[in-house]
Amino acid sequence: MKILYGVQGTGNGHITRARAMAVEMKLAGIKVDFVFSGRPPEDYFDMSVFGDYRTFRGLSFVARNGKLNFFATVLSVSILKLCRDIRSLDTRGYDLVITDFEPIVAWAAKSQGVLCIGFGHQYAFKHDIPRYKKNLVAQWVMSNFAPSTIQLGAHWHHFGYPILPPLIHAEEIQNMPNTEQVLVYLPFENSDVVLDLLEEVPSYHFRLHCKDIDPGVYGNVEVFPFSRDQFQQNLNECESVLCNAGFELNSEALQLGRRILVKPLKGQIEQHSNAIALERLGIAKTTAVLNSKIIQEWLETSRVVQVNYPNVARAVVAWLQVGNNMSLSDLCVSLWQQTPNVSGIDFTYPHKKRKISSKPVTI
Repeated sequence: MKILYGVQGTGNGHITRARAMAVEMKLAGIKVDFVFSGRPPEDYFDMSVFGDYRTFRGLSFVARNGKLNFFATVLSVSILKLCRDIRSLDTRGYDLVITDFEPIVAWAAKSQGVLCIGFGHQYAFKHDIPRYKKNLVAQWVMSNFAPSTIQLGAHWHHFGYPILPPLIHAEEIQNMPNTEQVLVYLPFENSDVVLDLLEEVPSYHFRLHCKDIDPGVYGNVEVFPFSRDQFQQNLNECESVLCNAGFELNSEALQLGRRILVKPLKGQIEQHSNAIALERLGIAKTTAVLNSKIIQEWLETSRVVQVNYPNVARAVVAWLQVGNNMSLSDLCVSLWQQTPNVSGIDFTYPHKKRKISSKPVTI
């Protein structure tokens, strides 16, 4: 089997998910060509697992001071360049195209009549799940950004629909994290403002990952550059995680059993929807604004939640290989059956009140 795999490069969540798939596909003997878009080529790091990958400019958003900047986003888009890249990408020599919300491979496959599987968190929103509904334009954009023939959506809960558990890149887990250490990853916020807030909570030690403050120790805050290995080490050693409302990092934090506080990127519909889901499930705290009082109260009063999700990457690769022999519903059932219930959360699937179609998906 030969697969073309497109990955959205904005942020690191999509890339983290693709790492897990790359490992499992290599073990299964599947040949994969990776395409990334959404950030400058020089901003990718620790990419050896993807082999001889290709990059395109693609589409992304611009955020400033914790808020989506609509006009800067529009100005950053080159529709002419995007159309040229779509036309230049030939998807017809592949058995299958997969897009993790990457628009170039998605639209190239659509225009060339090639089967394309949309795989990732955004594709869960085709179902009636917790979501932010105040921005109809943003909802339309998310629905049409990277179209696909088949959708494999993932979320922290199935909500009674054929949705997969989160795909998490398994790392070595430290079972006894430091209760006073807090990982901070807020790449869309003003890092200097964040640093000032953290220094106002002196009873805790913070490990802040950012790219616009020189690495070093600043009082009770240690600043780190972007690095996958160092980030994973800090995630393993810190009991608490303060971050935006992206999907992948919060999934990893839940898997490890971490106390979580999220601040959604203002104006980003997916992150607002994620915050609603986290609160509804009771697995994390959310806030629209950050200040030292909110951070202190969260650290002193919020519980730690751990959800043991199964190896979704391995199951999806096996599902791709058996093709028409297993329905998407059966795949979801098998994975959620491997997800133990936690206090107050029932992961039993399918939902007793919802009849799920068992019709196989043609691959």
